[in-house]
Order: sequence, then structure tokens, then C-alpha cells
Amino acid sequence: MLTIPIASLLIMAVMPLVGAAAAKWGFESYDNHNPRAWLAQQTGFRARANAAQANSLEAFPFFAIGVLLAIWTHVDPVWLDRICVAFVVFRGIYMWAYLTDRASLRSTVWALAYLCCISLFVTSMGVSLPL
Repeated sequence: MLTIPIASLLIMAVMPLVGAAAAKWGFESYDNHNPRAWLAQQTGFRARANAAQANSLEAFPFFAIGVLLAIWTHVDPVWLDRICVAFVVFRGIYMWAYLTDRASLRSTVWALAYLCCISLFVTSMGVSLPL
């Protein structure tokens, strides 16, 4: 059964591909033989897309461990669903804000998504948080 927390893990595992595709797709001089060196030389939109990809990869383990810990410790499923949905939405907005160069919005939703992860760990320790 694909629950909201498990679906959110799948979505977040795939999200870095959005940044990767945006960074590389349709660029005539893209070098698939040495993609990291090519990406390191990019500027503007492609550099931001690559950074968004990297940040998505960095955020995933913290979120995934938090979700699995919350499932394992039997955190209220309704609350867990809400936090998972909020995280996915915030990270989707984060990706969009990064790609469209909206730095302040990007920082705000990054912080909100990070708070979602923190709340997963805190509630797994038995602390109730309002939502």
C-alpha cells in the first residue's frame, strides 16, 4: 500500500532529477563524458538548476530518516501525512524558486522544509507539536 509518507519519499527521491534535467536538457555543448566538469563551468539558470539538484540530494537523507523514524515510533498518521505533504510542497516551491532566481522565497521555503524534518524527529521522541 502506497501511503502518503512512502509516496513522499518516492517523490523526494526523484526530485533531484528535475534539477539535473533542467541543468542539462537541450544544451548543445553538454558533455556527457565529463558532466561534472561541464556543470561546474555553467552560470545562470543552469548553475542554479545544478545547485537545486545538489541541495535536493542533500535534503533527502534527513527527510527520509525522519519519515522512517516517525513510522517506526508510531507518530500520529494524520500528523505525519500533513508534515510529509508540507515538506514535498515546500521542496517543490524551493526547486521552482531556485530555477526562477527567487532567492528570498527559496531561503524561506528551505527553512520551512527544514522545520518539517526537525518536527519529524521531535515528534518521534514523543513530543506533541501543534499543526
